[in-house]
Amino acid sequence: MNAHLVALQKTLGRLTLWQGVLLAVLAAGLYATVLRFAQGLGAVTHLSDAFPWGLWIGFDVLVGVGLAAGGFVVAATVHVFRLERYEPIARPAVLTAFLGYVLVIVALLFDLGLPYRIWHPLVMWNPHSVMFEVAWCVTLYTTVLALEFLPLVLERFHLEKPLKVMRAVFVPLVIVGVLLSTLHQSSLGSLYVIVPDKLHGLWYTPLLPVFFFLSAVAGGLAMTIFESFMSYRAFGKRLEHDLLAGLARILVVVLAVYALIKAQDLYGRGSLHLVWALSPESVLFWGEIGLGVLLPMALFSVPQVRASERGLFFGALLTVMGFIVNRLNVAVTGMAASSGVTYVPSWMEFAVTASIVGAGFLLFALAVKYLPIFPKAELPPAGVDPILLRRRPALSRGVLAALWVLLVIGIVGVAASSPKPKGPAPAAPAVEPQVVHAASAEVRLPAPYTFPVSGDSPGPVTFNHETHAAVTDNQCRTCHAGLFKITEPGTPVSGKLTYEAIHEGALCASCHDGDKAFGIEDDCANCHRQ
Repeated sequence: MNAHLVALQKTLGRLTLWQGVLLAVLAAGLYATVLRFAQGLGAVTHLSDAFPWGLWIGFDVLVGVGLAAGGFVVAATVHVFRLERYEPIARPAVLTAFLGYVLVIVALLFDLGLPYRIWHPLVMWNPHSVMFEVAWCVTLYTTVLALEFLPLVLERFHLEKPLKVMRAVFVPLVIVGVLLSTLHQSSLGSLYVIVPDKLHGLWYTPLLPVFFFLSAVAGGLAMTIFESFMSYRAFGKRLEHDLLAGLARILVVVLAVYALIKAQDLYGRGSLHLVWALSPESVLFWGEIGLGVLLPMALFSVPQVRASERGLFFGALLTVMGFIVNRLNVAVTGMAASSGVTYVPSWMEFAVTASIVGAGFLLFALAVKYLPIFPKAELPPAGVDPILLRRRPALSRGVLAALWVLLVIGIVGVAASSPKPKGPAPAAPAVEPQVVHAASAEVRLPAPYTFPVSGDSPGPVTFNHETHAAVTDNQCRTCHAGLFKITEPGTPVSGKLTYEAIHEGALCASCHDGDKAFGIEDDCANCHRQ
């Protein structure tokens, strides 16, 4: 038999299950990559003009950038705030951040229609554009991360002189990195502030930049705990348990601040009723808040959980998953109703995303193998069994099993509540849009719409956009898309616009409550007119 074939068989025979899975994922991603760049986006994605941003933006970019925030948080903790006891986890955090940003840029190449023009924002300035600011900040911060990562390479090859120079400028680099990361973490939220008539009311808020920044800090801290645990299990590296427990305590504070501001924002915008509505959006909202904020906050508040390796891992995993659901809710779930179409990623979109994640794990493993990422493990005292030095889990197996069951139930519930495709709506007579003038802006609105009349109705109801736009100062998001889906001209109003729903305080009654506007119980003739 050929010697090369024998060597290949031996290599394949040594592959573990996870290595085999990784190879399969990378192979599928390679196939999708070739097809995408050879035939374009339409050949591999289910994106459209109505839904141009999907999985690759929602997960690869928004999630990737956010989970890499641990780099600037831990680096600032060590080098700016001088909490040097966290230094053992700073290098892995910077490595995770650097790889994360590099892979985000790779993911953007897939999503851009003309990827070879990715450099245009750097030379074609538009300072009024949020994307311009994000593009520049991401580029500069990736450069800063590369410089923060460079000392590890210099140290590996014993290049003392350039290493000395890098150490001299390291703290200023960290400060610049913190500023840049803060800017673009929040600016990613600003991308959705400019679409108030498209993003669902559960997620649209002028405070989106604040929420994106706070959730990125939480996600970055959780990712640092998660990757430390995975490195401990996969590479046999020392688990800095006390340091990770300290991060968990900080995480409780960040999550609590996030939850309080979120609740106040929903109440202040009058959108709190959307939280309790039985809709796919509300269930997915509770998926991100319940699993990703409230439960980890409760777990990490218990000292016994923080003292447990499994407890730390489980709480961090919940936070990371909640963060992922949040970003996908903003990018996909929250935009679905107003788009008028149903977007489900193709298998090749999933393949590309999975291969990018797999490449990240592979590069991390190679860096750990060949670079001084983790501190050298300290040998135990003579005569002491190293196994005895490991912490015993403070949580019983029964409690851990119950927590995992709760996690699985939550995931299944979130998946089962995802919006389902709907058939086309019946045709309706076309209506010509009319132009009305309100305040100082010209707003193009549909003509008045008369709803179908049932047999026991006291009279037809005609909805006039002009009168409602005038009293809301043209704020379309007052109703759209939290209360009513935006439809194409001529498409009949969809949804359960029924007497029962309105008289239970939903839909029109959200404003017509006798306080904001006349109440629905005041006089039927206010709406039903002969």
